[in-house]
Amino acid sequence: MNKSFIITILGPDQPGLVKSLSETLNKFQGNWTESRMTHLAGKFAGIVRVSLPVEQFEKLSLALNEIQTDTFRILIEEASSINKDEPEHILSLELMAQDRPGIIQDITHQLAKLNVNIEELESNVKEASMSGGTLFCAQLKLSLPSGIKAEVVQDTLEEMSDQFMVDINFSD
Repeated sequence: MNKSFIITILGPDQPGLVKSLSETLNKFQGNWTESRMTHLAGKFAGIVRVSLPVEQFEKLSLALNEIQTDTFRILIEEASSINKDEPEHILSLELMAQDRPGIIQDITHQLAKLNVNIEELESNVKEASMSGGTLFCAQLKLSLPSGIKAEVVQDTLEEMSDQFMVDINFSD
């Protein structure tokens, strides 16, 4: 019987990290089913969902512990088997604003009040070519609970956008 596990990786970025992880998974009959990985400020950060025979879990855990160092961390946990109800609606949005501390907090506060779940969040800052300042940019994938329509999310965030100069583009 196979089970799904989530592996989280964080450490100094260097060539061969993903190769080492994939070789270790393969050695214990692990199937790499889904992942998100990135380079941030000289660090490698990744999250991987794997499926493997239950009897291989302890061996894989020990092997991953051997790869760990003081600066390279690996965490493995069993994936939840709870099947959430499918969200009524998935909403993707992009936003931009003058960079300042607290933008994510303000946005997530508004989304939490609506009981909207953030499925994915990707953000960065970049130089604003015209104004010479710094722009905050984010892409979000949201699952809306039953009874919350895209228009409600849009109205809530647009109320914020007047105050914070947030440019919002919605797409389904």
